[in-house]
Amino acid sequence: MASCLLADYGADVIRVAMPGDEGLPWQPFIGGTSRSFAEETINRNKRSVAIDLRRPEGVEAFLALVTSADVVVENFKPGTFAGWGIGYDDCRKVKQDIVYLSVSGWGQFGPESQRPGYDPGALAHSGWMALNGEKDGAPSKAPTFLADDLSGLHGALAVLAALHHRDATGEGQHVDVSLLDSIIYQSNGYLTLGATGDSLERWGSEVRVCAPTNCYECSDGHVFMALILDSHWVRLTEVLGCPELGKDPRYLTNEDRVAHRTEVDSLVADWCRDRPKEEVVSAIDSAGIVISAVNTFADAAQDPHVLERDLLQQTTLIDGSSAPLTGPAAKFSRTPVRVRHGAPRPNQHTDEILEEVGVTQEQLAQLRDAGIID
Repeated sequence: MASCLLADYGADVIRVAMPGDEGLPWQPFIGGTSRSFAEETINRNKRSVAIDLRRPEGVEAFLALVTSADVVVENFKPGTFAGWGIGYDDCRKVKQDIVYLSVSGWGQFGPESQRPGYDPGALAHSGWMALNGEKDGAPSKAPTFLADDLSGLHGALAVLAALHHRDATGEGQHVDVSLLDSIIYQSNGYLTLGATGDSLERWGSEVRVCAPTNCYECSDGHVFMALILDSHWVRLTEVLGCPELGKDPRYLTNEDRVAHRTEVDSLVADWCRDRPKEEVVSAIDSAGIVISAVNTFADAAQDPHVLERDLLQQTTLIDGSSAPLTGPAAKFSRTPVRVRHGAPRPNQHTDEILEEVGVTQEQLAQLRDAGIID
């Protein structure tokens, strides 16, 4: 994801795969194509080369790529690349100012650093999972790869900061980003509360600091409403047909409403229950209060606002099909970015890329015959 972001923003990103790699096989495939949703999501806008990094000739080819690179990004267990001869110190020998980003489950140092790590493991270890789920239910992971994606965001941002430092000083550096650190950083100071003895509770769709805020059932689905401003409470009571409660001293301030959370929440729930989502959203939205229908991703894919924001971009894939891939989030007024092409085959640009760093046709043939490249 870190290199996907950098590729979306215009970097020439070369994905280095092992010979025989066929890309992410995760299903479901995108409708009408033979391509995995995961492969097309994270490897679009990249070029790809297949090199066996575990063999000396492959290491030599990889380091030849490093000589012309600004950044190396890797996500193996700490020490793996160094053991193969392509760690930060090895790369720095051929490119002194290289920026080398390592993304791992637990980081490059610390008691847990040598453990394998996946996204839900970081969610569990951090404390995040303990707070996710219904109030009286079991802890639950995120439905998306949240720690992976946040570490990718932190990795890409850190790379840009390190490149800025390099441009100012000529110094490269090793950047260490972990899934655990990233999810803790994005947990809104809860680690601080945990360290100082605060009793953190699971709130489900409610919010600790304001009320009424919750997911409410309607006659044909659910909506989510968030209310914190006292003036919005007054407007809400008018929509609900009980304007006298807007002046009721029990509910005048957000602190008052939090203290009477059950009553104000039930008031909204009862009003929503027999009404369709569209009516509920229209009425409350007209009052300037934050509300949305709880959509599926299929709903979102047809939403006029999502489409206007260019979040689905029709893209040609390598199997000749076309698919609406998720577009970049940031919109640039002077340097617009988009999905330029789908994910390549893992060995699609091997010859092209290695020739760019001086590997001859004869050498390519020798490397291919030896199984070093694909």
